[in-house]
Amino acid sequence: MHILRLLPVVIVAALAAFASGPAWAQELEPRAYRTLPAGLDFLVVAYTHSSGNVVVDPSVPIEDLQAEIQSASLAWLHSFGIAGRSSSLTVTVPYVHMSVTGLLQGQFRQGSRSDWADSRVRLAINLAGGPALTPQEFARFKQKRAIGASLSIVMPTGQYSPSYLINFGANRWGFKPEVGYSSVKRKWIFEFAAGVWLFTSNDSGMGGTTVRQDPIASLQAHLSYNLPRGIWLGADANYFEGGRTTIGGQAKSEPQRNSRVGLTMSLPLRPRHSLKIAAHTGAFTRVGADFDIGTIAYQYQWGH
Repeated sequence: MHILRLLPVVIVAALAAFASGPAWAQELEPRAYRTLPAGLDFLVVAYTHSSGNVVVDPSVPIEDLQAEIQSASLAWLHSFGIAGRSSSLTVTVPYVHMSVTGLLQGQFRQGSRSDWADSRVRLAINLAGGPALTPQEFARFKQKRAIGASLSIVMPTGQYSPSYLINFGANRWGFKPEVGYSSVKRKWIFEFAAGVWLFTSNDSGMGGTTVRQDPIASLQAHLSYNLPRGIWLGADANYFEGGRTTIGGQAKSEPQRNSRVGLTMSLPLRPRHSLKIAAHTGAFTRVGADFDIGTIAYQYQWGH
């Protein structure tokens, strides 16, 4: 029997969060509210490898559930000004391959699949401390403190079929309003962000059931240091809570109360080109995917 057809929906929700790209509430993204010169475009090609176990409810008849997820994503970011404030729009499209193994009632099972995951759009604006500047003005700008806000939207564009227990799309919309704060002191940058993921219902679950998920509140903190030649290093941590899943009105999971920690490095390669390397792991996981994640991303910038 194929384990991808046997996994209970509570586990599927935990895996789908990672399959849909930047891992939703579990994301760790330093410098997300940085001030950018207006009129620039960025193309980002990223590869992410995630592997680990899924912590399940003791009542679920699956043990030693291990998953490996490889994703390739393409993102475009455009910077501009809104009411004189530095702003940006980002669009991300991921493609995912997933392999899963585990013991179902003592019998070893495995399976793998590949397909498109849900795409994502993020609009961010600096509310204070981040004016919209030309590249020439930005070269003379000294960032101190900044407050920003963003809205991320995950769209139901990924593969989804109610006949599968594992899908790369969630067949629902996700919305994350977030507020971020950053402070620059010489070569150090401290950042903090607080947001909440809100989800619409999936009315096309298996057997015609309706799948709903409670909001997930998330907190992020980052401390980064600027090195010579444009290199910077960052230490990252987050905490997220909530996300109980109900199917047909019946609760099918416990709320998540998980935390992750990680490191990020950005390396300029040449003018307009850079490389970012990131790794993070679970600090503690109550329910959900306890994965080690590594990402390498190439970025090309053009514009004024």
